Amino acid sequence: MFGDERQDYAGAMRNNYDQGAPADWQSRFVSAYAAAHPWEDWAETWAHYLHIIDVLETAWVFRLRVSPGDDQNHQMSSAPDFDPYRTDSIDQVIEHWLPLTFAVNSLNRSMGQPDLYPLVLSPPVLSKLGFVHQAVRQAAT
Repeated sequence: MFGDERQDYAGAMRNNYDQGAPADWQSRFVSAYAAAHPWEDWAETWAHYLHIIDVLETAWVFRLRVSPGDDQNHQMSSAPDFDPYRTDSIDQVIEHWLPLTFAVNSLNRSMGQPDLYPLVLSPPVLSKLGFVHQAVRQAAT
């Protein structure tokens, strides 16, 4: 899922700094740096997973709600009413993460600031995040 960890790390890092990330990195990795080597993909995925869970926990504790007025199908609504550390479903996490980041990014743009979370979670990245989530849940039981 994360690549062949036996790949030469030092060589991969040199290549990353010399040539940069592949042009299609967003379709497979959570960040450009994650494309450098499988170890970095693993580490970056974990870091983003922790950001997602921590932000959702904060939203839950503060009872934040996102409900755009024209969202009649509630596809961009979020009202996290669960402890993201304890849910078994990465789908539930992502279902609330995407609307929340869309709203916060919109607020930042209104203030002329860059996006708080400027990344796209492609299907392969969502699978990797799901794998990390399952590892956390299994360790917790």
